[in-house]
Amino acid sequence: MVKLTALQLHSVPDVGENFRIIDRHLETLIEQSAADDEHIVVLPECCLFFGGKDQQQLALAKESDQLAYQNLFVSTLQEQLSRLAKRYQVYLVAGSIPLLSSTADKFTNTCCVFSPDGDLLTQYDKIHLFDVNVQDSEKQYRESRYTQAGSDIISTTAAGINVGLSICYDLRFPELYRSLTVLGADIITVPSAFTAVTGKAHWQALLQARAIENQVYIVAAGQQGVHANGRETWGHSMIISPWGEILACLEEGVGSISVEFSRQALENVRKAIPVAEHNQFESQLKS
Repeated sequence: MVKLTALQLHSVPDVGENFRIIDRHLETLIEQSAADDEHIVVLPECCLFFGGKDQQQLALAKESDQLAYQNLFVSTLQEQLSRLAKRYQVYLVAGSIPLLSSTADKFTNTCCVFSPDGDLLTQYDKIHLFDVNVQDSEKQYRESRYTQAGSDIISTTAAGINVGLSICYDLRFPELYRSLTVLGADIITVPSAFTAVTGKAHWQALLQARAIENQVYIVAAGQQGVHANGRETWGHSMIISPWGEILACLEEGVGSISVEFSRQALENVRKAIPVAEHNQFESQLKS
């Protein structure tokens, strides 16, 4: 049995504390599971550092790069996440962490995927950056000031299942999700830190739309609550079926939700309404 899990967090600007919380919840998850279960666990965006300033994220990326154990591409943050995946024998879709980009004044908002052996299977740099005005305490978000946008559409195989990767604001761009489906995605993960204002208005509707139009499982893990810098995130982590049903939801607090992946349910939906066969359009990434 393959279980899909979304872990909802209230991350703080303290890497060690966030690691301890993630570790504790993974331990509980495994203790409550059957010995032969395989797990794909999704963490939220900014899972290891949230609620501080963007400059602190950049400093963390630089520090991790300087302390790299083996080479310039494997940071200490990645090494520690790798150990968690190996310790609990899970496929860990590690939300996002800041990694130093090719330019020293910016970092990438990067989702890293680890195998139960601790191997880094792939990583995805967030393509769509959150440069918007929102009627909340923050008022204005300019993610691009310190973040370098990605350009590659990424999927990987976990527990024999094709998993497409996205992050938060990507959710508003259906072309990305269609492209991931064309690549063969059966599951698309959505680690997020949606604002409370935009989350209340759009989160559930967008998640269900992406699941329905692409006939995939959506596993969306969010940040939730009022954070150290006053920013409020929506939570409502969800796992949605290829038919658009909300299979599990955690509205508030820190915790996890899990469902069983069903290949048969996926194939039934795609056979009943063959969207991929009928689609007359082709998605392309802007150069």
